[in-house]
Amino acid sequence: MIKRAISSSRTLLHRAPVRLMHWLNVPIMAGMFMSGWGIYNASPIFPFIFPEAMTLGGWLGGSIAWHLAVMWALAANGVLYVLWGVISGHFRRDFLPLTPGAVLRETKLALTLRLTHRLGHYNAVQKAMYWGVLLCGALLVLSGLSIWKPVQLNGLVALFGGFDYARRVHFLAMSGVGLFVIIHVGMVVLVPSTLLPMLTGTSRKPHDEQ
Repeated sequence: MIKRAISSSRTLLHRAPVRLMHWLNVPIMAGMFMSGWGIYNASPIFPFIFPEAMTLGGWLGGSIAWHLAVMWALAANGVLYVLWGVISGHFRRDFLPLTPGAVLRETKLALTLRLTHRLGHYNAVQKAMYWGVLLCGALLVLSGLSIWKPVQLNGLVALFGGFDYARRVHFLAMSGVGLFVIIHVGMVVLVPSTLLPMLTGTSRKPHDEQ
């Protein structure tokens, strides 16, 4: 757990680098989603498009420019997060161990609103979600590179089964990240006590069931 005594009444739950990268992702992901939807609307691969008000860039060229610009911020933040997660032990300490049995058991508890939450402790459902979003992030990067440089990276494009399939993988991986965001926000709404520690890093009642 991300726990270290601050005083007799406060405990550190989230270190400063994690909090900074978490909140930087809010405008970054908004820019990536909205510019990506603008690009998608120019050549839909499914029988729907996104409302113009939900897109960024105004036209295809503008959406691409925004997408590429924000992409570098997302890549930098993502690389720093992965490095921090490995070097600090965050991934090993907070996302492991994880077993299919634990995920199944705690998913059932979550669906029946019986899953408890302790600040600073990741349950199996949360661990699975974080590993899932990391996987979606890797697929987004690889499929995005395939779409961006299909000639130069033709071998990577071939791994996805072609340019059109790379676009589909990119869209589905984006949808996976979007689903993670929706569930993440929903959990904050259901357990609002998790919000303040992500701002301050500390909690007064780290061991209480929330």
